[in-house]
Amino acid sequence: MCSSEFGKHNRILEMFLLENNHFTVLAAVITSVLSVLLLLAVSRQLWTLRWTITRDRKCELPLPKGSMGWPLFGETFHWLFQGSSFHISRREKYGNVFKTHLLGKPVIRVTGAENVRKILLGEHNLVSTQWPQSTRIILGANTLVNSIGDLHKRKRKILAKVFSRAALETYTPRLQDVVRCEIAKWCSERGSVNVYAAAKALTFRIAIRVLLGLNIEESHLNYLSKIFEQLMDNLFSLPFDVPFSGLRKGMKARDTLHECMEKIIKEKLQRPQSEGYSDIFDYMLSSAKENGHELSIQELKESAVELIFAAHSTTASSSTSLILQLMRHPAVADRIRDELETQGLNWNSNRMQLSTSQSGKSGQAILSEGVSEGNEQDRDCRSRAATIEQKPPGDPVCRCDFLAGAAGEEPFSFCHLHHLNLERLGRLHYLDCVVKEVLRFLPPVSGGYRTALQTFELDGYQIPKGWSVMYSIRDTHETAAVYQNPEIFDPDRFGSERDEGKAGRFNYIPFGGGIRSCIGRELAQVILKTLAIELLNTAEWELATPAFPKMQTVPIVHPVNGLHVYFHFLNSDTKQESPKS
Repeated sequence: MCSSEFGKHNRILEMFLLENNHFTVLAAVITSVLSVLLLLAVSRQLWTLRWTITRDRKCELPLPKGSMGWPLFGETFHWLFQGSSFHISRREKYGNVFKTHLLGKPVIRVTGAENVRKILLGEHNLVSTQWPQSTRIILGANTLVNSIGDLHKRKRKILAKVFSRAALETYTPRLQDVVRCEIAKWCSERGSVNVYAAAKALTFRIAIRVLLGLNIEESHLNYLSKIFEQLMDNLFSLPFDVPFSGLRKGMKARDTLHECMEKIIKEKLQRPQSEGYSDIFDYMLSSAKENGHELSIQELKESAVELIFAAHSTTASSSTSLILQLMRHPAVADRIRDELETQGLNWNSNRMQLSTSQSGKSGQAILSEGVSEGNEQDRDCRSRAATIEQKPPGDPVCRCDFLAGAAGEEPFSFCHLHHLNLERLGRLHYLDCVVKEVLRFLPPVSGGYRTALQTFELDGYQIPKGWSVMYSIRDTHETAAVYQNPEIFDPDRFGSERDEGKAGRFNYIPFGGGIRSCIGRELAQVILKTLAIELLNTAEWELATPAFPKMQTVPIVHPVNGLHVYFHFLNSDTKQESPKS
């Protein structure tokens, strides 16, 4: 009986100890969690205090409102995961000027025309342009990115001739031919086309064939394109020059491109300037000579790669956004077609029948009529016609050479459409409004970075010396009071009746402003207008996915998972079937 009672007491004791042990473990866990939370709260307060005390004590103005996030990381992860909504939510909470901490640096985010105006016009005085160290290393010491003060002014003056009106007139016909042949490839694809990837390929071809003036084999061009993509992929990397690092890969790609450029430059320097096609090297050498400066081969190489870099991703982004908006708004596309017809720049006003059986003339003879012997592109057209005549019966004709007409009609010349020039483009007022609205609605770059050279006032707050300043292009476009319903895509806002764009210089800043504004902005607009004209004259399209993609805004505006589209030639009966839903 005693042993039974003893065993019972033992079991009770064991249960008590077990319960007490569970309670102890639970208490320890709770204590640990509370300790961690307390530690995080204290560390966050200390982190905030650490940046609060860095304010310039000589200035009585407070720091902007905002959050510096968590120690070391700041709000970087919020920014990466939330995208554009990160800035929108904080702007709504703190105002047009707020502080944050991104990518290891304290940042002042700035929105609004007047605030942005002070930043952009304060270059070299209040602020200085800021690029990652890896970007500056890879692009090189002789670029606009790495130049400041008088050196920057001199380099910009030399490069200005590359984008002068005379230069643009030279580029435009060749640019048009590159664009029309790329569109023909899109229309010849059996499946859908990833527009953003195709636009990047297009802008690289424009850089090689138009700006650099190179007529190289397709295989070599594709090789250079891959090398350039490698450079772009590593342009914003950690600045550690060690084997297999992003910086080392970017430098290797740069050296390969420089080697190619050096061969071109040396050949050019050894032969006298001809009266034929002038490329960027011709214009840079001529401009430098006019300004009493002789460019070294290293300067020419670095400038060439920098110009390709500056035009590549941003123009591809804008081209993709243009096509997206034309697809979303078919009424806008129809109005552009009407304008092209009015100005004599569509197929119906330029059609040339190649009916050799009726006319008794060969395609070569027809193409030769009205064609200037001295025009390189027209000679190319005649060459294409001769190539087609030599093809065996039944051999398919490349759409880049000729496009099929409506059912029952003979094919007509793809080359005989008027070559564009700046005067013809200038007459397309509605197309100009469309391009402006695309750049307002979806600016390719969301903003730009600067470093404060001295403490200064902005919107009632102090901007401390040494802090990063990010001015927002997209937010400024979205919040500017001069725009009626800014959330709506409306090209008419730039028409002569409303002309909302003239209400304030810094309400519309897709190309930045001040002395660091995009030097190639006119060329970018010529590319977009040419793309629209050739696309609307050549193709029809349909979305290859159930819905339009969302747009990612970091680092360059582009469609999430791509914009996939079926392109087919106008009046073609070989349209691609849409995927079944």
